[in-house]
Order: sequence, then structure tokens, then C-alpha cells
Amino acid sequence: MPKYIPEPFRIKMVESIHLIDRKEREAALKRAGYNVFGLRSDEVYIDLMTDSGTGAMSDKQWSAMMHGDEAYAGARSFFRLKEVIDEIFAFKHFVPVHQGRAAENILIEAMQMRPGQLVPSNMHFDTTEGNIRARGGIPNNLIIQQAYDPKAILDFKGDMDIDALKAWIEKKGPENIPFGMITITNNAGGGQPVSMANLKAVSKVYRSYKIPFFIDACRYAENAYFIKLREPGYADKTPLEIAKEIFSLADGATMSAKKDGLVNMGGFLAMNDDDLFTRARAALIMREGFPTYGGLSGRDLDAMAVGLKEALREDYLAYRLGQAEYLAGRLRDSGIPIIEPPGAHAIYMDAARLLPHLAREQLPGQALSAALYLEGGIRAVEIGAVAFGQLVNGKWDFPALELVRMAIPRRVYTQSHLDYAADVLAEIKTTASKLKGMKMTYAPELLRHFTAKFEVLN
Repeated sequence: MPKYIPEPFRIKMVESIHLIDRKEREAALKRAGYNVFGLRSDEVYIDLMTDSGTGAMSDKQWSAMMHGDEAYAGARSFFRLKEVIDEIFAFKHFVPVHQGRAAENILIEAMQMRPGQLVPSNMHFDTTEGNIRARGGIPNNLIIQQAYDPKAILDFKGDMDIDALKAWIEKKGPENIPFGMITITNNAGGGQPVSMANLKAVSKVYRSYKIPFFIDACRYAENAYFIKLREPGYADKTPLEIAKEIFSLADGATMSAKKDGLVNMGGFLAMNDDDLFTRARAALIMREGFPTYGGLSGRDLDAMAVGLKEALREDYLAYRLGQAEYLAGRLRDSGIPIIEPPGAHAIYMDAARLLPHLAREQLPGQALSAALYLEGGIRAVEIGAVAFGQLVNGKWDFPALELVRMAIPRRVYTQSHLDYAADVLAEIKTTASKLKGMKMTYAPELLRHFTAKFEVLN
């Protein structure tokens, strides 16, 4: 089992957590329709649902918030953030937004995407896919085939399949593709990184067809550190230097700063094209706010400016990757099947392998998510049929992977919390064959996993 890397910080404030008893958990889960999104946070003991906006800010971030300029227009906080974004990402323009999905929405509108148009990526995550579908577009995943093998060990399992991308563009026609994307790290496929070589190849393909290239950058720092550790020629480069090279390959980026911006709320949309910026700015004013605050307070902008740089610190990144590897090691020791190798922000359990007695129609990922809460008060999210499957006329089109993600909030939990989660899962595994499947009783058309309801099958 890997050695646990000590946290590169000291704790100076704590928040109490409490494990409610099993009867209370049973009642809470039933009230929530067996969907852990419906639980109250004070009903949860260890919350591993997401790493988005759930991290702990540093003393320097809290200090920066005291300098927040709340002017409606031209706030000093905006220009402090602009200085940092210019240094790391170096795009010509950017607009701040309240979180990543707002950036995606504005990008799609500004790109004037028409119904039936297509957007390729390695793997789109839920809100990206939802925003594309909401405007009649079609998201397409063109990740390398090894990404669908949970046991395959690759340094860069988030890479796009370059040959498949070329063939797909030729078949669909570049005129039907308003822009192309790539997600770093690849959340939907296990938090897997993308290599610099692959990013260069993707950029070359998009540009050869004059397709604007946008990076979903929410975990850019983690991806940069994986490149430093694993890709020849980058060992002596800093994460900042690697990040600069990454973004030099693209025409723009969307970012939820609730991940590698180390803030509880915030994000941005960046681009080089002047006309696109004009349209994006107009959409921003309609939906988010004035271009120098974009749906955020001045103090949020200042906290983001500090957090974007803190996320590039190598001691922090080593600890971040180390936490994930430690939890992965504990689960391996218990025989819990996971996506290998672990990424940086989460561990993805292979629910289909852990619960082979349940058919995909019985939603094993949702069943495992419910069991984690029921047995230990742990909240983790299904990343399988419910999140990414297509249900048409009562028939499922299942995604390749049936996963449950335990995302690790940044700078929040210690080794003992991870040990507790591993111990609960070890207990679940001993009686896994007795877990019952789930049936979905309600679901909206898009992003169903947030509000769907379920019942336990007899």
C-alpha cells in the first residue's frame, strides 16, 4: 500500500461532522428517492460526491477576499484576476462566470450552434453534454479505446483517438462542427490525464480543418503535473510552464474554477477571437452580469486569482495525487475493482464488476451509491447509466462504463477519513451479492442524475 503523503498545510479552523444513526440514514435515503443528490449535507458524514466547489480555501485566499472591490464596473478585483489569467492561460480575452456550466452555455450561444451540429471531445462531462443537447447539438466522444478498459494501465488514458477524430471529421464534415473540445483531466473516464503530445496532435487536426479548439480546463493543474511526472521531456519544467504550453495550443477554454481554481464558486470563458468575444460578452451581460464581475462578487474574483496559482504548487499537487493513490491502494487491498490507474481528483469504482449479479437495467452504480450512504453515511455519485445512458421509449442505450465516483474535496479530508471510506467499502464488498438493484421512477429530459428518483427492486 502506498505511503500517505502528509498534507502540505496546517489546519487552523475545523467544521464539525456527525454520523447519524442507520435508521435516520434509511429515512433520509428513502425521502431523497434513493438519489444522494437529494440528501441534506448534515445527513452526510463523509461527502465525496464532488470536488467541485467543496474544497477549503487558504489563509491567503481568505485574506485576498478582504481586498474585494465590489464596484459594479471596472473593479480592481477583476484586473487582479486578469493578471493571473493572462499569466497562466494567455488568451486575448476572457469573461468571468459563476461556474463552468455558464461558460459552456455562453460559448455554445456565442458560437451560434445550430440544431444537428456536432461537438467532438475525448469525453464530454455531464453539463457540457447537457448544454450541447439543450441547443439541439450532438456531443461525440472520441477517446482512445483503452480508456474503456478499467484494468488497462496507461500513463495518459484520457487521450483522444487521433485517427478516429480525423475519420469522424471527414465523415461528418467540418462545416457541421462549430468547435471541438478536449477535457483535462478526463472526468467521465476516471479522471485520466491527457498527454502534451496528444494535445498537440488534437490541436493540429482541429486547425487543419479550421475548427476552433476549446479546452475544458477545470483540472488543468492536475493534468500539467501528470505531464511533468509521466511525459518525456517535461520532468524539469514547472506546472506553470507546462500549463502555458497546453493553452498555447488552443483557441480558448472553459473553466470551472471550483476545481483547480480552489474556490467555492467561480469560473471563466476565454478566447482569442475578437468577434467571438463580442458575442460572448453580450451573452454574459444578459445572463451573468457586467463583464468585469460576471456573476461573481469582487471577493470571489480575488479568491480565484490566488487559487489559480496555488493549484500549481508542486507540493500541493504531489499531496493531491498522493491522496488519490493512497485511497486506491486501500481499495485494491480489499479487492474493490476501480478504474486504473487512479487519477488525481477521484477514485472511480467499477460497479458492474463489483455487483455482477445486477444487470445494467438494474442500475448497479445507483445501487452502490445508495449502499455507501446507507452503510457509512458516505456520499458518492453514480457515473454510469443514470448519468450518461440514453433512455428512449423505455429502452436503455448504456455507456461503456458503469462507475461510482468518490471525488476528494481539495484540502478537506485527512488520511483517517479516507481510511474510514475504505473500511466501509470493504464491509460492503463482503455482502455485495445481496445488494438489490434500482428502478428509475422519475427523470427529467436532461441531466437526469441530479434530480431523478428511484425505488429498490424486490
